[in-house]
Amino acid sequence: MREKIYIVLLGLSIFLCKPETIIAQDTLKIGLQDFINLAIKKSGQVKYAQTDVDLAYNRIDALKAQRILPGLNFSSDFGLVPGVTSPNNLPDNQIYLDPDARNDWSNFGIFTRARINAVQPLFNWGAIRKAIQAAEIGAKAAEQGFLAEQANVEIQLFDLYYSYVLALEIEQLLFEAEDKIGKISRGIQKAYDEGDENLEDADVFKFEIFESQFESQKIEVLQSLLFIRNIWEYAVGRDTDAVYMPVDTELIELDINLDDVGYYTNTALTQRPEIKGLEAGEKALSVYMKSLRAQNMPGLFLGATTTFASTPIRPRQPNPFINSPGNTFNTILGFSIRQPLNFSSINSSIKRSKIEIKRVSYMKDAARDGIMLEVSTAFMNASISQSKVETTNDALTTAKEWLGLEQADNSLGLGDTKNLIEALRTELELKFTLKENVFEHNSNVAKLYRATGLPIFNLSNN
Repeated sequence: MREKIYIVLLGLSIFLCKPETIIAQDTLKIGLQDFINLAIKKSGQVKYAQTDVDLAYNRIDALKAQRILPGLNFSSDFGLVPGVTSPNNLPDNQIYLDPDARNDWSNFGIFTRARINAVQPLFNWGAIRKAIQAAEIGAKAAEQGFLAEQANVEIQLFDLYYSYVLALEIEQLLFEAEDKIGKISRGIQKAYDEGDENLEDADVFKFEIFESQFESQKIEVLQSLLFIRNIWEYAVGRDTDAVYMPVDTELIELDINLDDVGYYTNTALTQRPEIKGLEAGEKALSVYMKSLRAQNMPGLFLGATTTFASTPIRPRQPNPFINSPGNTFNTILGFSIRQPLNFSSINSSIKRSKIEIKRVSYMKDAARDGIMLEVSTAFMNASISQSKVETTNDALTTAKEWLGLEQADNSLGLGDTKNLIEALRTELELKFTLKENVFEHNSNVAKLYRATGLPIFNLSNN
């Protein structure tokens, strides 16, 4: 049991060992919800998960852009071309009639051409609309995946917050225990100096060993507290000179009455973001498959092409049947019907979508099975930890009575030093154990809420 505290008490010794650094900084009290919100804003894990949502909405924007002129493009060409000469001395606007006309390689000019092509879909059986709808549903699935990842981070931050609270309580317990040990030590030393016949050397040695063990545990605890302070600074204070501390100063058992496990499993199947995300993903694939089928149908499009070319050293020919690529300006506007002929490729895509729909459906069933197991395990852990808190609390009450009795007998010279040491050790260990059990129980309840899909912020209101 003692090892748990060394794991969860993560770094308070910076605060204990370097007061001059802390005094130079602002110390801010922060509650659980503010701590989680602030840490999530700085969490690289959450930011990474957010990119999936951003990409999903970017896909929606890209598909919406396909509705208006998806095929609009512009191209231009530049170069040097030779002029043209007419040996029969025909005028410039009739050079095309000269059978002996040829390129004039002694005269070069700049050739410029620009072309705009535009295609506007008019009717495609709702292929684009259905693709947009599928992408919008897919974005909702991505949002649920983000919420699931954020919930996992919130649980970690919940434990981190209350680890600090536990650290402060353990620190206080160490000081209180140190004061009690000091009083008993002075009493034993006084009895030893006065030659108390009831005091044996073995009792003195045992108490000195107990003191040494306590000091060793104290150093070990304070050293293990170092980690929590570093984690807090990294989680919420790495971009500021302020020092954050929890506003809560006492670790209290969450006041919650556990319902039956059926309530939590039923709630989880409707509230867990993983289930909602898979359901949305399954629906998105179904709609996307309809879009693929629509793409296999003939579509009606409006197209336009405008070309302009200019070469000043070459005269423009006015005859409409003469097309001079060096000097031209024309526009074509018309309709077209496009029918994809790669049926095998499209059918393969549709079959793939069907397989993916089945895959997501199976994944949803597997997720439900996993969630039910997770909820059952979390419920069992919460129930056991609640029982451990109650029994430890009862044992601590008895230990306090025992220690009080031994201290009273010892002050009257009637007590047994060995029993006094054992009573003190028992009370101290039970105090530590109780705090550890309260922390463990609160953490288990938070994990039960996470497994159920309920917000853990509700716990802080109880």
